[in-house]
Amino acid sequence: MTQPRPSHATRAVVLGGGLSGTLAAAALASHVDEVLILDHDVLPDEPKARPRLPHGDHAHMLWAGGADAMEQLLPGVIQECLDGGARRIPVPTGMVSYAPAGWFRRSWEPTHYLIGALRQEFDLVVRRRVLALPTVRVRCGVKVIGLLGNAARVGGVRVRNEDHEPETVRADLVVDATGRGSKAPTWLAEIGGPRVREITVDAGVRYASRLYKAPAGADENWPVIHIQADPRGGEPGRVASIISVGGGRWHVSLSGTRGGEPTAREEQFEDFAREARHPLVAEALARAEPISDIAVYGRTANRRRFYDRARLPAGFVVLGDAATSLNPVYGHGMSASALGALALRTVAESTPVPSSRFGMKAQRRIARPAADAWLLAVGQDRFYPNSIGAKPNIVDRIGARYVARLTYTATDSAVVVKSLTDVMTMRKRAGELFRLRVLVAAARGPRRPVLDAPPLTPFELAILRRAPMERPTAKH
Repeated sequence: MTQPRPSHATRAVVLGGGLSGTLAAAALASHVDEVLILDHDVLPDEPKARPRLPHGDHAHMLWAGGADAMEQLLPGVIQECLDGGARRIPVPTGMVSYAPAGWFRRSWEPTHYLIGALRQEFDLVVRRRVLALPTVRVRCGVKVIGLLGNAARVGGVRVRNEDHEPETVRADLVVDATGRGSKAPTWLAEIGGPRVREITVDAGVRYASRLYKAPAGADENWPVIHIQADPRGGEPGRVASIISVGGGRWHVSLSGTRGGEPTAREEQFEDFAREARHPLVAEALARAEPISDIAVYGRTANRRRFYDRARLPAGFVVLGDAATSLNPVYGHGMSASALGALALRTVAESTPVPSSRFGMKAQRRIARPAADAWLLAVGQDRFYPNSIGAKPNIVDRIGARYVARLTYTATDSAVVVKSLTDVMTMRKRAGELFRLRVLVAAARGPRRPVLDAPPLTPFELAILRRAPMERPTAKH
């Protein structure tokens, strides 16, 4: 239920016009008189990269939990993405996934899904929907340089406006959704606010990604192919994945941890895919045609700032990568942001936005899905050789062994597959993995041997049996 508004007009200012920021605006649009989005860039009106989205050229998956949250915030938005060419891929049946324990079977019910599209396409659909809301407007070319207020309450932001002149923008609530580059710790220090605890786990992951034209007939029903690394294998982890993103295109992302990173060199791209734990991705690429340059990105450290445990000033909330940024290889960034925005709306439905209690209530609710995504990411990344940051302790090692057992069991257990997928797609919290039926299944283990080959359909095998395409000879 929407709470009565105060007698004066209320305004929320959202810093950042990316996915987190626009979803935050959607969450607040019915609970204040105005939502003002401030962004440093001119936001494009077509799906193209922009400076503040340097990882936009790399593979993105919107898991079912995140898609469900987006749909609650903006009914019909997922169908708009699909109408624009995105693909709805059933999970687990639409995935060919090679985990450290082996191949997952695809014979289970498709209980979940993911949406495959280019990140710029997601952003554009959401941005258009949000900016059409009557209470939302945007100002571009505005650089935020600090907060207004003190340690008790934030009352707006200081900016350099479109003319590069200093200006103050008043607000009842400021939401920082500026991403990995957030300056919130500095801004808080400048007004006497708290020092926020921060931890980092950095496996040194670098991405190399490009688009391919899919082989004839291999677009509409082509599965996600994901060759995972083994964090406990004692060597740098190499990951290779293919996601069909509509329009006859495959989005291919390769990644490697510190000491095993891919490069932007043309002649090395498919060779790197072949060096992953299984060459399936490389075999598929040999039958496809590259149609874009190789984009490389390396700012992938997991970093968590515990704003939910700090005594923040009233009127200030941090959302998305600005609070918890994740190694993109696990695909949880967009979903965690969407669930965080939905949490923001949930609090706004019970607590007036200008209330001194609103900020901390919202920050704690936002932190829950982000904490689950964090555990999924760092539970793996801590174990790679040369990983920097918090090292695994005895609890981490026990937890990792249990997850490894679950993954092994999931190669032949519908119960464990369902629970793991619930958590991976962010439809349920990590506690799902400790239910009695899951513990019993994990203790029992798989009843059939692990598959010794990828679980491909006859259609998929026929594609991979085609003659490889000829590649131009590299010039020296």
